[in-house]
Amino acid sequence: MTPPTSSLRMALRAAPLRSVQSSHAPRRAPSSRRALQVFSEGNGRFIVGGNWKCNGTKASVTALIDELNAGQLSGAKVDIVVAPTFLHIHTAMAGLDASRFQVAAQNSWVEDFNDPTHHYDSNTGAFTGEVSAEMLEDMGIPWVILGHSERRTLMGETDAIVGKKVAHARFHGLNVIACVGETLAERESNSTLEVIFRQLQAVADEIDDREHSSWGSQVVIAYEPVWAIGTGKVATPEQVQEVHAAIRKWLADNVSAEVSKATRIQYGGSVNAGNCEELAKFSDVDGFLVGGASLKGEDFIKICNSSAVHYKAVGRM
Repeated sequence: MTPPTSSLRMALRAAPLRSVQSSHAPRRAPSSRRALQVFSEGNGRFIVGGNWKCNGTKASVTALIDELNAGQLSGAKVDIVVAPTFLHIHTAMAGLDASRFQVAAQNSWVEDFNDPTHHYDSNTGAFTGEVSAEMLEDMGIPWVILGHSERRTLMGETDAIVGKKVAHARFHGLNVIACVGETLAERESNSTLEVIFRQLQAVADEIDDREHSSWGSQVVIAYEPVWAIGTGKVATPEQVQEVHAAIRKWLADNVSAEVSKATRIQYGGSVNAGNCEELAKFSDVDGFLVGGASLKGEDFIKICNSSAVHYKAVGRM
């Protein structure tokens, strides 16, 4: 793989989404509203991620692994990725049924962001407290979550930093779940798509034209509206579909039609066992990135099994 470069710079284009009506969860759009936007549904395999965040003890992680291994999957095609803390990755890799579950790290490092001599073939060094993409590659950890809003907000990661991290992780062969999403204020100001496209462009700027295939097969986009993460508020299925369709169109316009179809777009934002099937019915919802509900084995398995609802709804059984 060639080192990532800043080579893909295209104009952003799309109309803003309608705004949230209040600081509470948006109400479902009435049926009299305009037809739901569908650009062109993807053809990728349904994927569900479980982000365990900063949770877990030796006992609770072992119990959760036992619950997941005992869970009955519906048989529908689904990729399942769980992201324990760094301390619990070894336990998860050793204990989970590897034929059904893959493991992700929650973050990875990438050298000096402002160094013009930045070398993508080595990202180890004097970075206390960090874990490098090279280390994840060496340990055989196949996935990493990057750009989560909690990293952006709490750790000050900019769009440019996230873009470099994604490209760096890809250079080391890692599959990436790249998170994008808007705050409540940004949605209410009709800036949702502007924000998301800016975040996507920062990734595109770091992926070489010759590596566009990375988008479809190794980079998953997770749309996570910040106002819906851990709050119990969930975007309506129509709002989720509208954003996902816009992301897919952006990929077609700025990367390629093939990548647009192949890239999987997850929804994350208080997804749970009670709302997953309704969300999964929409054509451009290719899976979920789940927070709190991923810590409950039975609930998480039900969310994974919503893949059957998705395939049936889009006619891909």
